[in-house]
Amino acid sequence: MNEDVRALLVALPLLFAAPVVTAQESPVATRVIGFDQAVEIALEQNDTLRQARNAAALGRLDVAQARTGFLPDLRASGQSSRAIGRADGDGLRTTTLGLASGVTLFDGFANTATLAGAKFASAADEQDLARARETVVFTVATNFLALVQQREQLRVQRENLTAQAALAAQIDTYVKAGARTIADLYQQQANVASAQLAVVQAERAAELARIDVIRTLRLDPRGTYEFVAPLIGDPAAMAVGEPGALIQRAISTRADIRASEARVEASQQDIRVAKSSRWPVVSLSAGYGSSYSSAVDAGWSDQLSEERGGSIGLALALPLFDRGATRIATRRAEIRADSAQIDLDSLEQEVGSQVRTAVLDLDSAQAQLSAASAQLRAAERALEATDQRYKAGAATLVELTQSRATQVEAASDAVAARYNVEFRRRLLDYYVGGLTPESVRF
Repeated sequence: MNEDVRALLVALPLLFAAPVVTAQESPVATRVIGFDQAVEIALEQNDTLRQARNAAALGRLDVAQARTGFLPDLRASGQSSRAIGRADGDGLRTTTLGLASGVTLFDGFANTATLAGAKFASAADEQDLARARETVVFTVATNFLALVQQREQLRVQRENLTAQAALAAQIDTYVKAGARTIADLYQQQANVASAQLAVVQAERAAELARIDVIRTLRLDPRGTYEFVAPLIGDPAAMAVGEPGALIQRAISTRADIRASEARVEASQQDIRVAKSSRWPVVSLSAGYGSSYSSAVDAGWSDQLSEERGGSIGLALALPLFDRGATRIATRRAEIRADSAQIDLDSLEQEVGSQVRTAVLDLDSAQAQLSAASAQLRAAERALEATDQRYKAGAATLVELTQSRATQVEAASDAVAARYNVEFRRRLLDYYVGGLTPESVRF
């Protein structure tokens, strides 16, 4: 068998195994998403926010339903019967038609308390919706910060790989010239391999950060996306402010605190509803109708005209003994109101701790950024000096390797410190409250 036939036999399985690309198959278009657009997408598609919108809509419906308790009802009724048997007259047909209406005039203020409670509960749902929006905006900003930080870390590792590869080529030249031992080349090749591994790990971290953005925006995981990260410069030092003033501002502006306060008020109205059972109930009713009977010789229209009539009634119901139901219901409502107040007190305490911790963390992050920047400048100068000494033969490769490792670590720490400041700033804004898509922009 000649070489051409053998090559053809080897190529045939590969040819038939190759996928057939048709004209209909086209690469999926990449969707480019910037930060502002990402916030809009998250506010539209985030599941938690959608649930909060549904809760707010249900709260508004509860208010509308509570208002109907003050309106009279209107009922239409009709009945037709046929008697069977001698006593009643075999075949006697009777038909009655009527309209009835009733309205509660007084129920111990239960209807007013129910309406007030529904309004407070609806206000709490609206505040929960506002806080959910802030949480979504903060999450998107945090994810974009993480994505930019991981890309910066990837840049640092790639620059290190480029430098390590260039040094390996330079050492190879030295070895060929007899100026360095082969051990230096082998050691530098190991350093290049280590730098390649660091790049692979940084690429994975950057891709995971991108996946987090996709998950937060609720995008189709099968799609292809390119996130345009905002340009973030070195953050300038800022005066954080006095923690006591920030805590007071948080307590007065945080939407979740407003929601908790509204629930406390709603629970107070539930107590009024429970106590209303001790009061009498006064209701007004009215009815109007007519009837027809086959026992009367007159026709349908005549009977309905002659038999028509109406009534107006005023009813009073006074509770005398309900087997302790009102007392138990009132106690239950009082306990729930106390629990709501405990939740509010606990939330205010937590908010205070969050704000104080955020202020401390931001001050610390700014100090860490200053130290990391100084460390990076010193490490770069040390690397430059060690590199020059190595080229002159006054330093070993071990010293140069250690110096470069120190510089790479310092560069990585500087990147982390810079984005930590940005994150801590937005975290403080989130804890204080009032975070909006406009205020969170970079």
